[in-house]
Amino acid sequence: MSVIAQQEVSVAPALPPAATLDDVLRHASPAEVISAALKIVGREHLALVSSFGTESAALLKVMADVDPAIPVVFLDTGWLFQETLDYRDALTRQLGLTDVRSIKPLEETLSREDPDKELWFSDPDACCRIRKVEPLARALKPFAAWINGRKRFQGGVRSDISVVEQDGSRLKFNPFANVSREEIEAIYTSANLPPHPLVASGFLSVGCMPCTSRSEAGEDERAGRWRGRSKTECGIHTTPTS
Repeated sequence: MSVIAQQEVSVAPALPPAATLDDVLRHASPAEVISAALKIVGREHLALVSSFGTESAALLKVMADVDPAIPVVFLDTGWLFQETLDYRDALTRQLGLTDVRSIKPLEETLSREDPDKELWFSDPDACCRIRKVEPLARALKPFAAWINGRKRFQGGVRSDISVVEQDGSRLKFNPFANVSREEIEAIYTSANLPPHPLVASGFLSVGCMPCTSRSEAGEDERAGRWRGRSKTECGIHTTPTS
């Protein structure tokens, strides 16, 4: 075992059971959930994973108010809209985030498994695996817990998520599990947060360019993701990270 690995093991916190934490935090505010995660895990072992998508600014604002130095993991898949990359940079400046880490898929993996850049069409699950799931697992190796922005009102498999979950050997905090769309809008208004640039064009949920389309009136907000396919999740929330 390397010296670095020994250090990581020696300082890793002993984590309480996710179910116990969920019982305590299931009615807590998003800020209280993030503060609890920070206290339990410690900043060096806690990361927030953000897509810098259409609702990401609200969670990032709450986190920044608690501690703007919490590491933020951003998965730069190579297929993102330029508007998303620009939005990442703008929010980072506005919120004073000090540790945003843009993680890319490994070039050798892309060359081997997606040399023609057509995997998104022939096998979108495999495309998500090499561009999102595997990079996230790599990025989260130093961390004992992570925070994400899923909400129950988004529906589908997200409709009954807990505030705290077990994700392999890690804890997974969902501070916005209980919030409503109106509460998120209130955060945007009170903090004067800019919307994602593509919202005005009809994109209610933004992911990678080939697999994201505009949503029609009355559709579920994630209807524009992988349209025409049974796929509804990229895999980072359905595949344990360790």
